[in-house]
Amino acid sequence: MLARAVDRVEFGSTKHLYFRLCDPILIDGGRMGFFVDRETGVKCFILPARELRIVWAQGDTPQYWRWIHHPESRFSEVAELLGVWWLDIKGNINSRMLSKWSNYSAYLVFKLSNTASGLSYPLQEASVTVGALVSRFSVRLMEEEQSSRLRPFFPRPGYMRNFLRHANLPQEPLEDLLVETPNDPNVPDEADELQHDQWPDPNEQERRDRGMVGKPQTRWDGWMEILLGEFYNEEGDDRDVTMSFSEIKGGNYKSGLIVQGIEIRPNK
Repeated sequence: MLARAVDRVEFGSTKHLYFRLCDPILIDGGRMGFFVDRETGVKCFILPARELRIVWAQGDTPQYWRWIHHPESRFSEVAELLGVWWLDIKGNINSRMLSKWSNYSAYLVFKLSNTASGLSYPLQEASVTVGALVSRFSVRLMEEEQSSRLRPFFPRPGYMRNFLRHANLPQEPLEDLLVETPNDPNVPDEADELQHDQWPDPNEQERRDRGMVGKPQTRWDGWMEILLGEFYNEEGDDRDVTMSFSEIKGGNYKSGLIVQGIEIRPNK
């Protein structure tokens, strides 16, 4: 791992090296962060936003996302959401890179801008997939009082189809994602804002009551994080670990999310 470090790691003893690696270092030309969990010695990794698959953040679509330098990020760039209706973020890591016989958790590491909106409702879906095993959570990036009003989106005929084709997204589930323009002549092109309770979700109240909605926590470095899922790495077989954060069903406008990356570390 030391050979992959961006900057030379100085140490005087094995013990000194261990505690030095408890603080994250950049490896692979700055395309990944690495550190060792102080309590367990388990290997931990941070995938920066540039190494994630963020729909609409790659390519010639600067109206949706932009890449900026953030003074509080260890990476050269972070992704700032300017505005989308379709929010989909995925990251991958090979299980061989991780410590064997270890329980891991994956977290989205982010901040919210002062103008963030649309990130409290509908609930977002977070998941971690390893082979046929899936760990899935409903999460909320913002408290409801932080984003008390949402602007619904009523696309004109054909808009969503062109939107998805331009994004080079799979066409199979297309029909399920299309939203017809309301026939009510009283609905304007840009619909009036609606309160949360006008967007009924029959399962959300049950998830709330059972404490099943994940909420963000403040990290030691000033960023926020939210749990995407958990998994167990057995013998470190050659398997992809796919981590996902998405909200693609509500059709509401979302903005103000600043993504630093995804962190993989042992369960506590």
